[in-house]
Amino acid sequence: MTTPHEAIDREALRALGDELIDWRFKGLPVSAEGGTVAELAARGLNLFDDGFVGPVLTLDADALEHNVTTMAKWCAERGVELAPHGKTTMAPQLWARQLDAGAWGITAANTAQLRVYRHFGVANVLFANELVDAPSLHWVSADLDSDPGYRFSCFADSPEVVRRMHEALTALRPAPSRPIDVIVEIGRTGGRAGARTVADALATARAVADSPVLRLAGVGGYEGVLVNDPSPNSLGVIDGFLRRLREVTELIHQERLFETDTVVVTAGGSCFFDQVAKALTEPWPDGLNVLPVLRSGCYIAHDDGFYRWMSPFNRATAGEGRLLPALRAWGRVTSRPEPGLALVTAGKRDLSFDAWQPEPQLVRRDDGSTHPLHDCVIKEVNDQHAFIRLAPGNDLRVGDWAGIGLAYPCTAFDKWQLIPVTRGETVIDLVRTFF
Repeated sequence: MTTPHEAIDREALRALGDELIDWRFKGLPVSAEGGTVAELAARGLNLFDDGFVGPVLTLDADALEHNVTTMAKWCAERGVELAPHGKTTMAPQLWARQLDAGAWGITAANTAQLRVYRHFGVANVLFANELVDAPSLHWVSADLDSDPGYRFSCFADSPEVVRRMHEALTALRPAPSRPIDVIVEIGRTGGRAGARTVADALATARAVADSPVLRLAGVGGYEGVLVNDPSPNSLGVIDGFLRRLREVTELIHQERLFETDTVVVTAGGSCFFDQVAKALTEPWPDGLNVLPVLRSGCYIAHDDGFYRWMSPFNRATAGEGRLLPALRAWGRVTSRPEPGLALVTAGKRDLSFDAWQPEPQLVRRDDGSTHPLHDCVIKEVNDQHAFIRLAPGNDLRVGDWAGIGLAYPCTAFDKWQLIPVTRGETVIDLVRTFF
């Protein structure tokens, strides 16, 4: 059994602090150039008074810790494992926090992400996608052969996918010493990847079981793309999908196709993981030893928009601990061209904007005072500007810092390579991303 310390390469994490700061990292003080990331983190600089330049994205240290702890506790109480989707942050330092809190592994979606995971020694990867190109399969197979402690599984949703995997791996010389674990992916017509019918899923499972270079290890799917609101009808769609996930798992078991003692059954984004946990922990047939695995990723940063609306913690499980938004962008007000309008130098290159508009929340003035913004909205985001429409009673002045809440972490982290972690106004650490 891999211990949390062995689940990721601690020396590779430590080496991140040795990276020199230069012009590549936006938002940081010019005075930090030439020093290392670790040296900057140790200085305890004030985000507003010590040379940081807007726009700059920040992570709240206490919110991060709260979210990691809250989700780990929730999963442990319900008997489900967590393999958070690492693509949310692509930040090995944050993966380490999740693993240290008890995460079973980290989920990936493509080979580029997987290469980052393996550079940092992530020991258990659930590849929640089909893997069909020979170069990737050859590399994964060689990596498995060279590292006995490495666990890897990927999806397949058709016999054609299985055929391509089989042909790529059987072409290797010498032959692979370890098979690649495969999880049959279930989908829905009009949705994303995944077998559309029970018959298709069973045909896929049989093809995997027939291949000596593959090993049938489970069943999975992703319910988050099926609906986009928490209405009763949408929740019913999710429940129907999960019933089919269970049905396929039980039918594969009846045919005695699974090739592992423990069968991974996995689903669960960041919107409906409560329903997934309930469905996957209901009793299974005798002899079917199921390991239920959630793949929720966005919980670690949460948000001020889509997930604030959709997360089970914020709608269905009140009283069990709410998640906290950890992301905030700060930009300078650089223009007040007309009444009721403030232009902030932070735009599409800096803010997540595609799923939900950024939310103006705070103003921080040069005198050190901070004031909330009420009922203000960002109606438009250009490449480098956010247009804040000011409601009566709010004031933004040229030179002020505007604090902006963000929605959908997956398109917030990807715009920043080095993100200050703050406690109050003090920078206590920096998180490196690899997109």
